[in-house]
Amino acid sequence: MGAQLRVYKQKINSAQTTKKITKAMELIAASRIQKAMTRVRASSPFARAVTRAVSAVATHSNTDHPLTQERETIHRSAVVIFTSDRGLAGAFNSQILREGLQLAELLRQQGKEPVFYLVGRKAVGYFQFRRMQSAAEWTGDTDTPHFSTAEEIAAVLLEAYDRGGVDGGVDEINLVYNRFVSMMTQSPETVRLLPLEVVESDAEDTSAQIYPLYEFEPDAETVLDALLPVYIQSRVFNALLQSSAAKHAATQKAMKSASDNADKLITDYTRLRNNARQAEITQQIAEIVGGADALASGK
Repeated sequence: MGAQLRVYKQKINSAQTTKKITKAMELIAASRIQKAMTRVRASSPFARAVTRAVSAVATHSNTDHPLTQERETIHRSAVVIFTSDRGLAGAFNSQILREGLQLAELLRQQGKEPVFYLVGRKAVGYFQFRRMQSAAEWTGDTDTPHFSTAEEIAAVLLEAYDRGGVDGGVDEINLVYNRFVSMMTQSPETVRLLPLEVVESDAEDTSAQIYPLYEFEPDAETVLDALLPVYIQSRVFNALLQSSAAKHAATQKAMKSASDNADKLITDYTRLRNNARQAEITQQIAEIVGGADALASGK
């Protein structure tokens, strides 16, 4: 019986230690969420301004720019999957990997060859374990993304798009990432980045925007050449920021659940320990009473 009490005590101590760790990780994730959301809000005005500028040029010019024209035949389609470098985030990484693979299967059914570009160690490890090929990988900058990473990703994607699917590049680009909806919800998002689909992201503006008449200097094609790479970079950077905020929220939710489970384990093992101790005390009392009765009957 004493050995059983020691086992329960060890399990209670183990659960208490685990709870301390998960509680600390929950608090760290909560502080990082606020910073991540601040960065998302800070980048929104620039992204909206670039979107308006690209919309204006695309709407008021007759230029057939390579990035705005859909190709007749799409041979290869890029799938950029945004995961995290670390785990302990519940279904954050698994749901985005599942979303990316489902998109790849849909592309194959349409006669397109998916080409994977991976962001985050979890995606890289997943593909390496299953011996799946990827065109490019980026790791180490998912917790607090830097704009230089977005520039690098955008440059690689644009170079592949310029080459085209026939020459080993791609004919369209899709982004797959987790969008931060709330502290409890992170929604997988799939966006076709190229060929360009200019969509104003400001949900408050429900009426059609009336653009003034524009004159482009030196010409509309040169303006598009300057604006579109910036637009692509801003969209990729926004996906990185959204994924970072969603990851911290998922980590906080997972760690809170782990802390609650540790509390439940502590309560259950404490009850079992008390029952075992009570049974041991009862047994000892029974042995004492039985011994006393035996002594009394022997006299």
